[in-house]
Amino acid sequence: MPGPRNIPIYQIDAFASQQFKGNPAAVCPMDVWLPDATLQAIAAENNLSETAFFIPGGEADYELRWFTPAIEVDLCGHATLAAAHCLFTHLGHPHKSITFGSRSGLLTVTKEGEEYMLDFPVDNIETVVAPRALKDALGTEPVEVLMGRDDFL
Repeated sequence: MPGPRNIPIYQIDAFASQQFKGNPAAVCPMDVWLPDATLQAIAAENNLSETAFFIPGGEADYELRWFTPAIEVDLCGHATLAAAHCLFTHLGHPHKSITFGSRSGLLTVTKEGEEYMLDFPVDNIETVVAPRALKDALGTEPVEVLMGRDDFL
């Protein structure tokens, strides 16, 4: 069994203009993926809503994954912005944009001055027939029911 590894952990407050405000996320840059159980254990110990892990390469500049203290999730906007901030501010990413490969597709974060812009993946929305449970819960017939991606968890 390999010995312990030193993994840097940054705690970054997204959507904040001052320290200890906003939405905190942990960010862990790595060279290679560790086992999922190890990533999950790190996220549980961080005990923040999300911990973002990234490695260089793949189909993008970096591959990115997000874990809550309990599960891996397909997409997390504030932790993506935190990972980009870590790369731009602490790790010296040299370009104005970063592309992350993720389970939700390619995500691009562009830095403009002190602000970051994140392009979210487009979801295909379709009109569907309202399920009986929805009609019963609402107590009426909905005018229209839209469904997008429903496989996030």
